[in-house]
Amino acid sequence: MRLEVVHRTRYRYSSPARDSFNELRLRPRAGHGQELESFLLRVLPPVRLRHYLDLHGNHVSFFDLAEPHLSLEIECRSRVRTAVPEPPDGASFPLARAPECARMESRYVDLPPETWRKALDATAGEDDLWLAALRLSRFVHGALDYCPGSTTVKTLAGEALREGRGVCQDFAHVMIALCRSLGIPALYASGYLYNGPRDLLRGAQASHAWCEVYVPGGGWRGLDPTNDQAVGESYVKLAVGRDYADVAPVQGRYRGTAEQELEVDVDVQRLDD
Repeated sequence: MRLEVVHRTRYRYSSPARDSFNELRLRPRAGHGQELESFLLRVLPPVRLRHYLDLHGNHVSFFDLAEPHLSLEIECRSRVRTAVPEPPDGASFPLARAPECARMESRYVDLPPETWRKALDATAGEDDLWLAALRLSRFVHGALDYCPGSTTVKTLAGEALREGRGVCQDFAHVMIALCRSLGIPALYASGYLYNGPRDLLRGAQASHAWCEVYVPGGGWRGLDPTNDQAVGESYVKLAVGRDYADVAPVQGRYRGTAEQELEVDVDVQRLDD
């Protein structure tokens, strides 16, 4: 599938801002069934863009804008060719051996005892790691209501699970917390979701988030608990990390007024081959 993504971020300030520094993780990753055909990044006011790869292999563009400005606009256009990922190979991996894998800790994924208890209950009787991860995805999908505006980017996984609501970021954080409480390696993935003409999936036409779990012998495999499905060719992956703090599409700081307006527009369209 060939997809085109246009992502615009606009900041407007009530009085001039200055000394703005920003990091952008907006360039789609290449590899593992995803091919980047083109990528164009534009910033207004014009700035000099610099780039590096972070510790997770994500492409990061960064810039600073010292001059006073009343607005800042960031626009990127990407064309990506995606494919259906190969399923994990037939050899299963025992869930009981999951704790042998390294355990991660991160800012927004806390691991209170009640999370571990829910993970045990959700996977009771399942011995295979991948099948257990599928159960956890189904559990998160049923345990949380999709409620835009009910949480913030700083909401912890345990809080979202107790409240029983959130957005795709919270679904991913809760899924990661459940996996890690059982020793299953899990990462946070950011990107986009092409919804098609039927408008049935949550999180489309916006920045989206899901979870990747590591299956020994099968590699990293994506699961989207927001929609309770495996990640396929309708997904465009931008970045991976321990949680949202590692993969925020746009993050930065500036000096000046605290009064600002933020607009984010995302459009994902399918292209004819």
